Amino acid sequence: MRGAALAALLALAPACGPQTAAVRPGRETSTTALVWPRPPLQPRIRFVQTLAKPRDVGIETSFLRRVWEVITGKEEEWLIRPTDVAAAGETILVADAGAQALWLLSPQARRFHKIGEAGGQRLVSPVAVALGEDSRIYLADSYLAKIFVYDKEEKLINTISDPRLQRPAGLAYDARRERLYVGDSAAHRVWIFSGDGKALGEIGRRGGANGEFNFPTRVAVDRNGNLYVTDTLNFRLQVFDPNGKFAGTFGRHGDTSGEFASPKGIALDSEGHIYVVEALFDAVQIFDREGRYLLTFGERGLGAGQFWLPGGLFIDAQDRIYVADAYNQRIQVFQYVSETQK
Repeated sequence: MRGAALAALLALAPACGPQTAAVRPGRETSTTALVWPRPPLQPRIRFVQTLAKPRDVGIETSFLRRVWEVITGKEEEWLIRPTDVAAAGETILVADAGAQALWLLSPQARRFHKIGEAGGQRLVSPVAVALGEDSRIYLADSYLAKIFVYDKEEKLINTISDPRLQRPAGLAYDARRERLYVGDSAAHRVWIFSGDGKALGEIGRRGGANGEFNFPTRVAVDRNGNLYVTDTLNFRLQVFDPNGKFAGTFGRHGDTSGEFASPKGIALDSEGHIYVVEALFDAVQIFDREGRYLLTFGERGLGAGQFWLPGGLFIDAQDRIYVADAYNQRIQVFQYVSETQK
């Protein structure tokens, strides 16, 4: 992080509510820039856009197509209940449990496409997605208790079907060590696999002590190979070093800033700030490396910068923040504003 000044500034900053009227999810507009914290404090988070339907990636529906949709009763395809998100370059991957599909969105290529099967098997509850080497896509289906692996051509190339998998809920890939971490909420463990699906080990068991879990959900890996796990019903976040050794924890049950009621998605920006989705209170909280609370953005609602049961979270190399806003049927995109972007 860039010094104590940033921490002090963010810790004292109130959350900034949206400056737009709530309308149908995915169709909101904003005439004023949405930033957190609110002026005159220096903005650190800026709302960028919403992705919910083909039009959001530049695909316009023709008049004849709209007439056909009216006649047949078919509507334009939308995200239904996006639960997780990842991004690589201009391609955004969305695990959508409601649509029983993996969406691939590309504003640059004007693409809004979905995959609903894996080797002839229908997806049932795809809940987590991660990117691996050579643009491989890892997709966890919690109902099928499998991890499906697709290549960059969207062809299924492997299925990780370990008998110990019960309800995979979160995925993270460590490219440097070629490891896939799987947060398993029903097994109360994090499973470790190689990139090609070989079982390498496990972390944790059910309990409340350090290194134990109570329904873990999402996982993330930082640039140094440290693993972060949202230990949802222990209302905390746990950190493990690259060898799987317990390295720290923070968080407690509560309903005030810096506390957790239902922590879900987790991600880190380029400066090491830790972002955690608080699903019950429809917001994202930001902490420093030591677990000190800095800032909250978002609130309950349908408009831009508002959430309704958010879940998955991803931050790309440009510090674009993607939030799976599940019951608003959309992905919201934000931008972290660093000291050098003032």
